[in-house]
Amino acid sequence: MSHSEEQQALRADLYRLLARLLRAAPDAELIDFLAELDHDAISLPGAAEQQLPRALASLSLAARVSDSRRLEDDFFQSLVGVVQGEVVPYASWYLTGSLMEMPLVALRQDLKRLGFERQSDVHEPEDHLGALCEVMAMLIDEVPGEQVNFFRRHVASWGERCCADLAGRESPFYAAVGYLGQAFLRAERLNLGDSIPLHAATENNSGEQVTAEAVQLVTPASVAPDARH
Repeated sequence: MSHSEEQQALRADLYRLLARLLRAAPDAELIDFLAELDHDAISLPGAAEQQLPRALASLSLAARVSDSRRLEDDFFQSLVGVVQGEVVPYASWYLTGSLMEMPLVALRQDLKRLGFERQSDVHEPEDHLGALCEVMAMLIDEVPGEQVNFFRRHVASWGERCCADLAGRESPFYAAVGYLGQAFLRAERLNLGDSIPLHAATENNSGEQVTAEAVQLVTPASVAPDARH
């Protein structure tokens, strides 16, 4: 795997990791994985002053002093809540102040064009930041020529703000998740369009997905199920 391919695999893994952490509380296996993460070996172009390795180090440290039962409560309080969580991680909320608004309509149109469909067991709207991270990971792997437009249309205008809000929460673990998301999405915003090499805007005709074996950040058991049909 070339250096460029490793960078793309790392980006896809980081999106999958964020998606996993934003969609559900981590289980014991993922907590152990994060606690042992070699954060010093992970960096991307444009990650100013190595914010990404520092963010991963903070998350790894928080994982070492966390347990899955406590993090279930922290996840509920931070991102779900009885009515809503301390952070509401939806594009419509950040862009209009309400849920189920025009940003969701535009997203659904793009998802349909790209061949994605809603899973029957998923109940939250598709503009959840975790869901958008899942889509970005799959675009990097399968349709890389679509990633810039999708990021600019559906993530760039609000994703960092959402992660910054999460970074301000009382839970050390979810504050670290927010810091990681903020650092990574900032690097993405700076890189996309210039530094990230893109391939032709066509699907991979070989039928094989690009894997992240050389720079595998997320274990297969931690990756959310594929949303494509």
